[in-house]
Amino acid sequence: MKETWQRCHKGGTVKSIVVSLSFVIIVFLSLFFACGVYAQSIFVTPDKGFEKKVLKVPYAFYNEAYGAAAGFVYGVTGAPQDQAVVVVSAVAGTEGSYALFLLERNIQVPFIKRLFIDTDLVLSKYGDLRVYTNGNPDFPDERAGSNESDEDNYIEGDGSDHYLRLKLKYLLPLGHGKNEIIPTQVLDRGLLKSGEVGGTSWNPLESGRTYLEARIYYRKQDVNNDLLEEGDDKTRAIELSLYRDNTDLPINPSKGSSLRLKFSRDWGGSASSAPWTVLDGEFSKYVSLGEAKKFRQRVIALNFWTANALTWNDSHEEDGKPVFHRPPPYAGASLGGIFRMRGFASSRFSDKAAIYYAAEYRMTPRWNPFEDIGWVKKYLDIAWWQWVPFAEVGRVAPSWSLSELHSSMKWDVGFGVRAMAKGLVVRIDTSVSKEEFGVQMMVGHPFPF
Repeated sequence: MKETWQRCHKGGTVKSIVVSLSFVIIVFLSLFFACGVYAQSIFVTPDKGFEKKVLKVPYAFYNEAYGAAAGFVYGVTGAPQDQAVVVVSAVAGTEGSYALFLLERNIQVPFIKRLFIDTDLVLSKYGDLRVYTNGNPDFPDERAGSNESDEDNYIEGDGSDHYLRLKLKYLLPLGHGKNEIIPTQVLDRGLLKSGEVGGTSWNPLESGRTYLEARIYYRKQDVNNDLLEEGDDKTRAIELSLYRDNTDLPINPSKGSSLRLKFSRDWGGSASSAPWTVLDGEFSKYVSLGEAKKFRQRVIALNFWTANALTWNDSHEEDGKPVFHRPPPYAGASLGGIFRMRGFASSRFSDKAAIYYAAEYRMTPRWNPFEDIGWVKKYLDIAWWQWVPFAEVGRVAPSWSLSELHSSMKWDVGFGVRAMAKGLVVRIDTSVSKEEFGVQMMVGHPFPF
C-alpha cells in the first residue's frame, strides 16, 4: 500500500487546527483502515456496557498520488462477533488512482475456539509509483536501495499494487490465554481501567497471550517504466511465526512487552518473481511513567527489529541470465516508510540484512478538545489524543554482521499526534531525515504487532 506524504501548513487557531485534524482523521481512517492493529478483546465501558461501533463516512481530499479524490468507508467493530472488525472502503481520484479494501480481523472459527482468522484484500492503482530498484541510467555502478545509495536512484511510473493475505492465529493455553480465550477489558475514556491481558510477569506461563501464526499471501507490485526489464515484483509466500503479546492493552500498551519470531518462504514458480527465505525478529518494550498534572498517561515505547534474507546470494539461470533468490523489498530486510524509518520513503533501503531501533514518548493529555465539537464526537468518538516525539536509527547491509549493521546508520526524528477514534488508534507522524521531510497518516501505532 502506498503511503500518503503531505507537506505541512502553517498557522490557524487552536479550534481550526482541531477541526482540520478531525477531517484528516476521517480521511486516513477511511484510506488506511486495513492496516491497523486490532486487539482480540471485547471492550466495555466502566458500567460494563458493550457498544458495537459503526463508521460510515464519505470523504474527499487532494494529494499528489490521487489528485482530487473521493471515497467511502464502512467499518464495524464488534460484528459479526463482539471481538471482530470488518471494513470495506473504496477511493478514486483524478490522477487515475484508485484503491479498494476489504478487511476482517479476529473472526473466531466455530468449534475451534482458540483459532482466529484475519483477512486482507487490496486492489490499488497509482498514477505515480516509486520503487528503489536498479535501472536508473544516472547510477550505472550503484545498487539501488543499498545503505550508501543515492536518494535519487529509483524508478517511477504508473503502477499497481494488489495483494491477498490470510492469517490463522492459534492461541496457546498459556498465561492470560489459559482460561480466557476472548478477554473483556474495561476502558475509561479509551484507557485501560481493568482487565489487563499481560505485563504482570516475564513468565509466559503466567502472563500474556502466546500465538502460533501462519499466514499465506500473494502480492504483485507493478511499475510501468521502460528502464525496467521486469516491471513487476510478485510473490506467493507463507509466513510461520511465534508471537507473544505480554502487554496490558495491545491496542495501546502502557506496560509489558511483545515478541515475534518469524520465518518467511516463497518457493518460486509462475506466481513468484523468485524463490526466497527470510528470518526476522521483533521486540517491543513499554514502560509506564504514570500520570502527571496535565497528562492521563505517559509511556516510553521502545522497539527493536532485525531481518536476514538467507537466500540473498543464491541464484539460478533463466534464459541465460542469473535470477537471484531475493525477496521484494516489501517482504525482506527493508527500511523506510510508515513503520520503520519514517523519515525516508517507502522501502528506501533494502539488502540482505537490516537492523532497526526506535524510541517514542507517548503523552496523553487530560484536555481533550474533540469533546467540544459535536459532529466530531458523534462520528469519530475520540476518546483521547497523544503527543509523541520519537527517534529512529537503522541500516541495511550485504551481510548480517553486528559491526557492519551498527556503522554508518541512518537516523530520523519526528513528532506524532495520535488519537483513539471509534475504538481504533490513528496517527499523524511528521518526521525529518537527511533526505526527506513529510507527514504520514496511518492507523495503529508504528510498531507493527
